[in-house]
Amino acid sequence: MTTTEIKTNDRTTAEATTVRPNPTTAAPRLNFAKAAPKAFRAVIGLDAAAREGLDPALVELVQIRASHLNRCAYCLHMHTTDARKAGESEDRLHMVAVWQEAEHFFTDRERSALALTDAVTRIGDAGVPDEVYDRAAAHFTEEELAHLLALIFTINTWNRIALSTAKRAGTDER
Repeated sequence: MTTTEIKTNDRTTAEATTVRPNPTTAAPRLNFAKAAPKAFRAVIGLDAAAREGLDPALVELVQIRASHLNRCAYCLHMHTTDARKAGESEDRLHMVAVWQEAEHFFTDRERSALALTDAVTRIGDAGVPDEVYDRAAAHFTEEELAHLLALIFTINTWNRIALSTAKRAGTDER
């Protein structure tokens, strides 16, 4: 269990306790796919539509980055495994978590997508700043940008499904 401070305008306003299930010992929770098959299929449909026209390597980088930010071990394991199978280098996989400090590992296009992933995933912090959006818009067509946004929305949804239902990393139950 960890205790964190909630800050507003750089002032501590309250304390919150964050309790996450231990994925190695947590009892299985509901099977979302079985309990809400229409909703599950809808997310699968959005996921498939979002990927259209995007480079598969970029798709994995975005999914890995959002999974880092959301602390979703299940999705992080799944997408790093998929990226390796697709030929992604170990160096780049290790650098996704610190992409801002390791910019030379990624193209301008990839960095703009990772910045947009950070902003959309952390949307409650500062929204999506114009400079982040404009940078991505400079590297992607309008259609590609819409698909990239849908991809970011989708991985955030998958992260929330996996975390809420206590999916265990390494099981890759798809």
